[in-house]
Amino acid sequence: MKEIFVDTPEALATLCDSLRGCEALALDSEFLREKTYYTQLCLLQIASDELIACVDPLALETIDPLLDIFYDPQVVLVMHSARQDLEIFFDLRGSLPGPVFDTQVAATLLGYGDQIGYANLVREFTGVELDKQHTRTDWSRRPLGEGQLRYAADDVRYLLDIYREQRRRLQEKGREEWLQADFDALVDTSTYDPPVENLWKRVRGNQPLKGRQLAIAQALAVWREEQARRVNRPRRWVLKDDVIIDIARRVPKDLAALEQIRGLEGRTLERHGEMLLGLVEQACKLPQEAWPQRPKLARLTPQQDAVVDLMMAIVRTRGAEHDVSTALLGNRKALEALMAGAEDSPLRQGWRALLVGRDLQALLAGECGLRVADGRLVIEGG
Repeated sequence: MKEIFVDTPEALATLCDSLRGCEALALDSEFLREKTYYTQLCLLQIASDELIACVDPLALETIDPLLDIFYDPQVVLVMHSARQDLEIFFDLRGSLPGPVFDTQVAATLLGYGDQIGYANLVREFTGVELDKQHTRTDWSRRPLGEGQLRYAADDVRYLLDIYREQRRRLQEKGREEWLQADFDALVDTSTYDPPVENLWKRVRGNQPLKGRQLAIAQALAVWREEQARRVNRPRRWVLKDDVIIDIARRVPKDLAALEQIRGLEGRTLERHGEMLLGLVEQACKLPQEAWPQRPKLARLTPQQDAVVDLMMAIVRTRGAEHDVSTALLGNRKALEALMAGAEDSPLRQGWRALLVGRDLQALLAGECGLRVADGRLVIEGG
């Protein structure tokens, strides 16, 4: 297969001419985000049936002609563990390409567990052992060596073959359509751009906060997000999670009290101390109905806990029967929500409803029973 390195507008135009009309393209990226808010795209790897290309976005003024191809709804983009790559495209264009086929997600319905890595998937489907020598490469440094480019190209070299074999196996099992909801979720913009008022939920350690404290954490999380985007720096460089939690918990009223917050850097205090105090004061003035609310989860009674145990037994049994990961079918939290009557539960929809959801609802309605026969759990009446 022809392999090319693209770092000029002319080479990019030639590549785009070669890719137009392809029904499916394999795609991967190399990036850095340790020191920035927005991911720094360092390399794009693309494979068609005819060629593999490593595209250097750092050497090109624009990759828009290539993005236009990715955003063509007639082209299936085949990726492995696609979410981080898709987040890059969302940052670049404010929208997402599609349709997408994620070989990691597809593998879960073929009995390969929850999150099989790309190297292991290649080994399972092709018998090839991938070179891991350049796993920790700094992809922003130039020039890239031959070994690095070979390693990068390998990330897409086998994807189209795996994609077609996975589709064949899924079709044999009658499961190809089951994945559509999962793939649709991957290209849902809300996955990558949650409402700012919910950013406090991403602050680690927020569980003990309540009431007005949550309102403070919410205000600080929104301010941090805006600052991080403006200066293109990681959130933690603007304000660490534990600092947000401590401010929300202690409710400082002046700079002297703010200085006592452990982990709050002196330069942050100097530049933004008054702003932080203002945010705390504003949050404290909010009426109670404006405070963030946590979902009210009632503590399970021993009897309800036992019912969830039975539900989990059904999930494990059906997972084993259909060679599907138990975690993918439904975890304990999802089962508790279903028992509580959640109408939007994934277990009521799509392939999960077919495999196990209907059995679970039948159990909750008293229309399904369990018994043990020859050391195996048997589900009756589901």
